Amino acid sequence: MHRVAITGIGVISALGNGRELFFDGLRSGRCGIGPVEGLDTTGLKITTAAEVRGFDPLNWFDPKAALQLDRSVLFAGAAAAEAMADSTLAVEPARTAVVTGCSIGGKSSEDEVYRQLYAERRTRFDPLSIPRIMTNASASWISMRYGVTGPAYTVSTACASAGHAIGQAFWMVRSGLVDAAIAGGTEAPLTAGMFRAWEAMRVVSPDTCRPFSLDRRGMILGEGAAMFVLETLDSARARGARVWAEICGFGMSADAHHVTMPAVAGAAQAMRSALADAALAPEQIGYINAHGTGTTANDTTETKAIREVFAAPPLVSSTKAMHGHALGAAGALEAAATVFALHDGLLPPTVNFTTPDPACDLDVIPNVARPLQVDAALSNSFAFGGLNAVLAFRRSG
Repeated sequence: MHRVAITGIGVISALGNGRELFFDGLRSGRCGIGPVEGLDTTGLKITTAAEVRGFDPLNWFDPKAALQLDRSVLFAGAAAAEAMADSTLAVEPARTAVVTGCSIGGKSSEDEVYRQLYAERRTRFDPLSIPRIMTNASASWISMRYGVTGPAYTVSTACASAGHAIGQAFWMVRSGLVDAAIAGGTEAPLTAGMFRAWEAMRVVSPDTCRPFSLDRRGMILGEGAAMFVLETLDSARARGARVWAEICGFGMSADAHHVTMPAVAGAAQAMRSALADAALAPEQIGYINAHGTGTTANDTTETKAIREVFAAPPLVSSTKAMHGHALGAAGALEAAATVFALHDGLLPPTVNFTTPDPACDLDVIPNVARPLQVDAALSNSFAFGGLNAVLAFRRSG
């Protein structure tokens, strides 16, 4: 069994296009939520989101690819390019894996096809429509871009997609099935159809996301991608690579309870499984990046689950208040935030926090990042359908 290092990180998010802008946003507690600019929201109740702004695909892709790929794949490709450049890993094709998480695939491409079908009554469509829409498009493109011929696939488990993807990639490297992996998540859900669907669920805040606050009113949709290069720690050390952190455990569970209402037992089981897989005791965890959606049901349930697992709960924050809820990419963005916390010794805050909720009686690092070096941390992802993924990380030393 190998120890697994993270040697490359790439991020595209509402906090900026690139890893350093994302980290700077976490340091300063900058909120990336604002009025939607890339979509006409006339007649929609949802008019705010954590939108990726100023993204120019030509910074990462040739003009032909930029036109042929869905926005979700462009995000993934840009994040993977940054992660690979950061890592400087020389890919061994058959000994490398690509595992991506994505909940809904090429939604903007799909929306355009339906607009042409129902509004324009077209009968002929772009022959690349299906390749643009398919959920595995990011994994396929990354594998072709870097010549990876080992395992390559996409995990789609709603909001836990990226957590499951990173965890499975970690297990493959740890077990020796592969020597390295490119793993993460991507999502581009800011379309009229998605906004209408989320309106119907009545879980989206009309203004902003306030996780764990008494006056929280729901989640805010986000978009973006985060990708990581994982390799054995021995390999990273041998080639003198920077190690951002170690990924040391992965736990998952199913609530078997309800499609949209989370369960304490399932979340607690996933956290315990991650701790056991990492051979960490609860008291060794200094920080948890919470799923923290800002909905009444999630935040209170997650608080109860944390208190069930930890006799003395660690510090907790939800970075969704900054980068939004990016669905299938959420776990990847939050894993990047967790790695940042360990590497820089600065725990990101829960911004937009106003009034404490007695039902969320945790130290949620309100509004201002907290300097504190912790040795180990968890990143929680809890999805609709009751599917849970928890990643455990350890500071590199």
